[in-house]
Amino acid sequence: MPEILEIEMYRRGAAEIVGRTISAVHAPDEWYLKGIDAPAVGALLTGSAVTGLGRVGKLMLLKTTAGTVGLRFGMTGRLVIDDRAIIEALEYSSKRLDASWVRFSLDFDEGGSLQMNDPRRLGGVSIDPDLDQLGSDVWLADVDRLLELCAATTRAIKALLLDQSRLAGLGNLLVDELLWRTALSPQRAAKSLSNDEIEQLAEAMSTMLEELYLRGGSHMGDHVPHRVAGALCPRDAAPMTHATVGNRSTWSCSMHQR
Repeated sequence: MPEILEIEMYRRGAAEIVGRTISAVHAPDEWYLKGIDAPAVGALLTGSAVTGLGRVGKLMLLKTTAGTVGLRFGMTGRLVIDDRAIIEALEYSSKRLDASWVRFSLDFDEGGSLQMNDPRRLGGVSIDPDLDQLGSDVWLADVDRLLELCAATTRAIKALLLDQSRLAGLGNLLVDELLWRTALSPQRAAKSLSNDEIEQLAEAMSTMLEELYLRGGSHMGDHVPHRVAGALCPRDAAPMTHATVGNRSTWSCSMHQR
């Protein structure tokens, strides 16, 4: 389940293709292309050079001399560079790299390739994506941004944190982990949080992202193994409770998250 940490791993792991020239574009799944068809994307990118890599939230940016390619990986997409998967296995996805799951790929004059392998076809490729549709990148968001966001809505704090148009990058696993770490109920109205609670949230968010990146990804949180029926909170041994918040399955501690 790629969230901001996994996309950052993809971005860093693809560094070796910067400077290469695209010799061929393969887009066997037309549905995977958003706003452009296969002949057009091939004509645009073939012969262009990769000039850099970027990321906003869960959107990876492949910068070329012909424009910027936006790569979205959905829930099950993996990035494969030169036949090597940047992440060997994703939570909730197949560990196989089936050739029929390659939705988009690039070959390079210098050799090697970039492939998007996505079993469930929930990702997509776009050209010059509109970044204005995304909120602040969560890795760069500070306490002032969180204060602004929380003050403006009575939505549940979990729903707000999942809203990519407000704060880009967090997915279900990371939001549950963050709220568990900060002792906040996912159902709390964002506007009800005190300034102190929001400051703690901002500090924990930065710490969590750095820590879990080094551990290996979004699925490596302390809270994650306990997101199952009958589990007990690893902090205080109270029963874990399940709810649906922001249309997402949510697990929290019945005791310390208020």
